[in-house]
Amino acid sequence: MTNRAPTNRLIFTLVLLSCLGVSLVCVVYPIYVIRPFRHQGANELSAALVVARFRAVITVISAMAAIAAVIGYWRRRPPMWRRVLQAAAALVVVALAFLARINVYELMFHPDIHPTFTAAQDVKLDGAEKVISVRIGEAARAYPIRSMSYHHVVNDVVGGIAIVATY
Repeated sequence: MTNRAPTNRLIFTLVLLSCLGVSLVCVVYPIYVIRPFRHQGANELSAALVVARFRAVITVISAMAAIAAVIGYWRRRPPMWRRVLQAAAALVVVALAFLARINVYELMFHPDIHPTFTAAQDVKLDGAEKVISVRIGEAARAYPIRSMSYHHVVNDVVGGIAIVATY
């Protein structure tokens, strides 16, 4: 039985490390790929969207497996410092399962509901700056793409008419 205990502990440790790696990839990879102002290849973006779609389920399964591995590991009675290390790794996997449910893009990209404007002659945009322009009657607005890429939505009133500019 003493020969099997180290082998079982190694298996439980490998399961836990695998769960940690899978959960970390599920949370970090889509965030790394889907960033503003970064080119995304078709295959890379497709993979990131698939991971993002299934990461909630994958990370829950991973968290359950990590908890089971820690329980199995603790039953083998390793030294306390190793138990604490295993438990900490399992807690990280559980935390990643919760983080997988947060839509970071909603936190990052929020509507600009109170836009501020400057007269055209006072604006300092570089010559290549692109804008979304709206003209209703005599009133006109220009929304720089650089700003719009962080908000994606601007609620505004142009010429007395409520509009939504999106990018």
